[in-house]
Amino acid sequence: MDEFLKELERFKDMTGAFTVLDIALVLTLGFVLSMIIAWVYRFTHRGVSYSQSYVHTLVIMGSVVALIMMIIGSNIARAFALVGALSIIRFRNAVKETRDVGFIFLVMAIGMAVGTRFYILATFATIVLSVFVIILYKFNLFAKEVRERILRIQLPVDRDHEKVFEDLFRDLLDEHNIISVETVRAGVLQEVVYSVVLKKSASPKKLLEAIRSVNDNHKVTIILGQQEIDI
Repeated sequence: MDEFLKELERFKDMTGAFTVLDIALVLTLGFVLSMIIAWVYRFTHRGVSYSQSYVHTLVIMGSVVALIMMIIGSNIARAFALVGALSIIRFRNAVKETRDVGFIFLVMAIGMAVGTRFYILATFATIVLSVFVIILYKFNLFAKEVRERILRIQLPVDRDHEKVFEDLFRDLLDEHNIISVETVRAGVLQEVVYSVVLKKSASPKKLLEAIRSVNDNHKVTIILGQQEIDI
């Protein structure tokens, strides 16, 4: 009988290590702080790739990481067990912006702080780091004007692309370098991709019109601000 009781003790509920108030406080604070970070992300987001699902993930992740840290506690065995369990998860969606990774790590750090019951640290860090992100956004810090553009030109394969645009480029461009040359439309046309820098006196419209006048009005594409494209 004594042996049976000892076996039962091995299966006792460990939830008693935390009070209901502890659990409620950790989960609620993790949710609230993650909501603040999610709002900052939404407020400072630029571009067309905004995802509500990603923002919801940030909010969920904050509470989940806090819960995980409560479960781990100071038990190294649990930590390794959770690492093994979480390693089987595979993410199929690519992160479109590098700043999205920063927000993921921010939410994880706040969740870890809440889960280990550093409540003041988590709250203070959320506020300060959110202010930092808003400052970067409002003052557009480290912005740089990029004059380099990508130019795609289609023209008949019998044309010499190095000579046909020589005079045109000299008049309208400060720099131009060939990136690639390939045939398109079953070899009827060739597509030449350039990296170009327009002169200050030239406009994209003027460049397009000039190219169409010498490439038999085939397709011409100039990508403006390609460094900000996030599609």
